[in-house]
Amino acid sequence: MARAISGGTISFGLVSIPVQLYSATQASAGVSFNLLHAKCGTRVKQQYICPLDNEIVPRDQMVKGYEFAKDQYVTFTTDELKAMEEKATQTIDIAQFVPADKIDPVFFDKAYYLGPEKGGEKAYRLLAEVMRETKRVAVARYAARGKQYIVMLRAAEGAQGGSGIVMQTLLYGDEVRPFAEVPIGDATVREGELNLAKQLVDQIASDTFNPNDYEDDVRKRIQADIDRKVQGQEIAAPAPSPEPARVIDLMEALKASLGAKAKAATSQAPASETPDAGGIATRRPARRAAGAAPAAAKAEPRKRAAKR
Repeated sequence: MARAISGGTISFGLVSIPVQLYSATQASAGVSFNLLHAKCGTRVKQQYICPLDNEIVPRDQMVKGYEFAKDQYVTFTTDELKAMEEKATQTIDIAQFVPADKIDPVFFDKAYYLGPEKGGEKAYRLLAEVMRETKRVAVARYAARGKQYIVMLRAAEGAQGGSGIVMQTLLYGDEVRPFAEVPIGDATVREGELNLAKQLVDQIASDTFNPNDYEDDVRKRIQADIDRKVQGQEIAAPAPSPEPARVIDLMEALKASLGAKAKAATSQAPASETPDAGGIATRRPARRAAGAAPAAAKAEPRKRAAKR
């Protein structure tokens, strides 16, 4: 059972919906390495050193400062920092409803599941259903942990089952760089290239996405190498992967990709099935050699000879 990490209230007009926040994601058991002293194998500790006085500075002698000019800081006390923090109201104040496809996913940050507190189930279901029916999402302000966040509420089917309201924290406009800063250049796509590309997309297209179909192969490989190392075995460096060929003729590359996909599909089909022109496997009867008689017909003369 999931454990709530915080509580809050969705403000929807004059309607208040008490909710609980749950983490929608969990950190993967990633492979991490520690820094050790090569001489004795002891884990080293981090220390802060003042380059001016050339001495170690303990935490109780540190203060926080803001650099307002090059190497010039204004310092703040703990009380001053707390006074500047946004008051955590835990209220999710809906400002507007917008079409779901009008928020670019590049603005998405962290996701949370929202669940209703006791007594708020009906209002919670109402908000989820109205967003689902209107195909809109709610944009709201949320103050927590000393900050103010802009968040998006959406009715969603859970990626791993279940359904409800997901709260997605969003980045502010000045936190996302404009795509115009990325050099793309000028290029013209011909109709023939586009048609071949569409065929390639159709070959590997799917109407659903199942995240469980994908695994972190690199993490698994590294963990296997670590296990071998723990057992006293040496780790051999893998052979370098060949560099991908540079695309010289786009049309030829697309045709080669289509041919490779079609060949792979044919090799995976059962022996009794043959792909038709549309790529659909159809069952064909086994061919009989010319002049060969059925087994039952051959057995008949032998039975008559036995009776004589």
